[in-house]
Amino acid sequence: MIQKTIEIILNIFVIVFLSGGTFIMFTASVGILRFPDIYTRLHAASKGSTLGVAGILIGAFIFHYTEYGIISGKLILGVLFIFLTAPVASHLISRAAHLRGAKPYGTLKDQYQEAIDREKRRQKQQRKSK
Repeated sequence: MIQKTIEIILNIFVIVFLSGGTFIMFTASVGILRFPDIYTRLHAASKGSTLGVAGILIGAFIFHYTEYGIISGKLILGVLFIFLTAPVASHLISRAAHLRGAKPYGTLKDQYQEAIDREKRRQKQQRKSK
């Protein structure tokens, strides 16, 4: 009786993770199509890939563990790889877009550009004082 209940609960976890990951991936793809500029599109893409793919991989991990008794290291490494690389890649792409001159949609003040200018002035002053 308890074994059957545990199997039902684990199957519910599998369904929740797989459907949740799929939903997040779907909404992220809609966000990529609907958002106005590169920064908001990158936000949707990185969140969708990080959370969506991780949810699907975790659901697959639980499924393989409950059905076949396999602890898949590849799925765990896949989750870790996605969590480590997707945000970094998104940040680097957005930084490259900013350096190429892409302006954020609907903002009056570009705080990142102000920080870059402030750092350049500081470095110039350090070079002059040496």
